[in-house]
Amino acid sequence: MLDKTDRKLLALLQQDCTLSLQVLAEAVNLTTTPCWKRLKKLEDDGIIRARVALLDSTKLGLLLTAFMLIKTQQHNSSWYQQFVDVVQAMPEVRAFYRMAGEYDYLLHVQVEDMRRYDAFYKRLVNAIPGLIDVTSSFAMEEIKYTTALSVTP
Repeated sequence: MLDKTDRKLLALLQQDCTLSLQVLAEAVNLTTTPCWKRLKKLEDDGIIRARVALLDSTKLGLLLTAFMLIKTQQHNSSWYQQFVDVVQAMPEVRAFYRMAGEYDYLLHVQVEDMRRYDAFYKRLVNAIPGLIDVTSSFAMEEIKYTTALSVTP
């Protein structure tokens, strides 16, 4: 169970994970030792999974955002594991979901351009047998993107 102090620490870290222990402690009205213990517990409990830098895809030349919807008739565990292993190894995939509804999987893909997307598409469909429908939509404008989760009670 997260209390108000834990939630405030999480909100602060989501804004800037480089904040020093001293700054975090002051922001939640703790001394550094109890603050460090809370952070350690949040990490040990898996609530804090990683502390990372968020990069600007445009400045890195990754200008094409695609959302790929996939249908398959394969639902056995060995096919699933092969599919997961292949997709997880593809650095172009930013997010990967198993879905309920009309499509079985959703991939969020980020690449330089349409030529690179086509190469990615071909690698994927050639690596995985049994895909019966693969459709893609392309983002024209990123209006909102965040990695922050709501931590308010």
